[in-house]
Amino acid sequence: MSTRTRYHLAQFNLGTLRFPLGDPRMADFVALVEPVNALADGTPGFVWRLVEEGEADATGMRPAGEDVIVNFSVWESAEALWDFVYRSGHLETMRRRREWFQRHVDAHLVLWWVPAGHVPTVGEALERLALLRADGPSPRAFTFTSSYTAEEAAGAGAGTVPAGIAPAGTEPAAFQAQPSRPAVWRPAAAAARK
Repeated sequence: MSTRTRYHLAQFNLGTLRFPLGDPRMADFVALVEPVNALADGTPGFVWRLVEEGEADATGMRPAGEDVIVNFSVWESAEALWDFVYRSGHLETMRRRREWFQRHVDAHLVLWWVPAGHVPTVGEALERLALLRADGPSPRAFTFTSSYTAEEAAGAGAGTVPAGIAPAGTEPAAFQAQPSRPAVWRPAAAAARK
């Protein structure tokens, strides 16, 4: 089994709201959440995204502050995530982000490799973001501009669940990851992107 098939890429992103989600100035963003999530769910290479229990998304979860929403997903590869973020209908949402979100001084996006089949927790994501902010990019926590391959992460021992992270399902219910669909490896789609 290749390193690529043994690891998936986790992505965690914070957005500090300019206004509460119920504010009319956020209406366009709120209207885009469902179609953008559906686009992600159907994108080749998508594995999983965080969904609040009983909801269709995670906009009600506030693990980083009352005015901060999170986006948390897992992808088969960096290429699959990049294609979704920058080569799909998601790009238009990215272009308008300053209408809805404040600029961040610190890192607000973190990427890291996880063993295929592992559903990372919000606690793990917050730890990886803190690691990136404290130490800068490394095989354990990086960004698109400072990325590491799954092979580099595996060689550095970074593709493992960090010590001190509770197994999925043992954290408070409000922060438990809820798969929107089962993790599926699509080797033909991944091979086509090479």
